[in-house]
Amino acid sequence: MSYKVKMIWDREAEVWVATSEDVPGLVLESGSFDALLERVKYAIPELNELNGQKHAAYNITFLAERNDQVAVYG
Repeated sequence: MSYKVKMIWDREAEVWVATSEDVPGLVLESGSFDALLERVKYAIPELNELNGQKHAAYNITFLAERNDQVAVYG
């Protein structure tokens, strides 16, 4: 089974937020991008089981987006 997970940086809260239209109920956040990747890998099988779906393997495509504002000096 293949899933797309969006990872978006929330500048105000200073956390990464993971959501997916493919996995009902997936909404996670973390201050660390790498920690959030690991949490998503564990959450998808758990959420699928709660949603009545079981699969032997998962392919996850992570789509990251981060927008920053940069001050110009000079």
